[in-house]
Amino acid sequence: MTIMPFKDCFSQLARGYARYRPHYPPSLFEYLISLIPDGTIAWDCATGNGQVALALTNYVQQVYATDASFQQIEQAFQHERIHYQVAPAEKTNLADHSVDLVTVGQALHWFDLESFYQEVRRVVKPTGIIAVWCYGFFEIPDASQPIHQALQHFFELIEPFWTPERDLVNQRYQTIPFPFEEVASPPFVMVADWTAHHLIGYLGTWSAVHLFSQQKGQAAIASALNDLEAAWEDSATPLLVRWQLHTRIGKVE
Repeated sequence: MTIMPFKDCFSQLARGYARYRPHYPPSLFEYLISLIPDGTIAWDCATGNGQVALALTNYVQQVYATDASFQQIEQAFQHERIHYQVAPAEKTNLADHSVDLVTVGQALHWFDLESFYQEVRRVVKPTGIIAVWCYGFFEIPDASQPIHQALQHFFELIEPFWTPERDLVNQRYQTIPFPFEEVASPPFVMVADWTAHHLIGYLGTWSAVHLFSQQKGQAAIASALNDLEAAWEDSATPLLVRWQLHTRIGKVE
């Protein structure tokens, strides 16, 4: 099996990724664990900063967390029950049929899907579960009109710099091949109370923002972010930020 080199859009953003990315709701993990009542081992694939892996330690005895980026693993949260490994999604050194649950948060669109699914079938127990999810643009329900306008301008500015893989996120993962017996999922929402500073830090972790700054220069992206902060009025006042999670969950047989 030939593994294609992974498309690395995040190694240079690892520090900001660990600091500014939002956290998934506990209800998501509680639901996943309910599907594997006797499960004790999870594999968090494309773990990034280890956010999902860390959350899983509340529910399972062992978490194997892999990412193709050494820089991301270097910045990951440490825990005695997490074993990190630099490895592509499509080829790990996990033992055959050793894992009860596979999770992939906001990363499946970067994978060679056929090879990844082959690896999932190799490492997951016959009673195991795979759960993948993504989230698109956020909303700030209580934001003022100037903030909405500044955000809309920012989104339009960077729109041409998204890679083609982003289309799968925009389609809520509903168009991806998913060759497993699907399990119905309740809705999950991710929320955060963020100041302007934190929101701007989060925007700086977007691959499209990184590509924009590479091609247009740091001054151009700094100007757009300054406009957003100015629209916030009181940049130290937190506002509710909300994302809808889009899940695909399946039984691995």
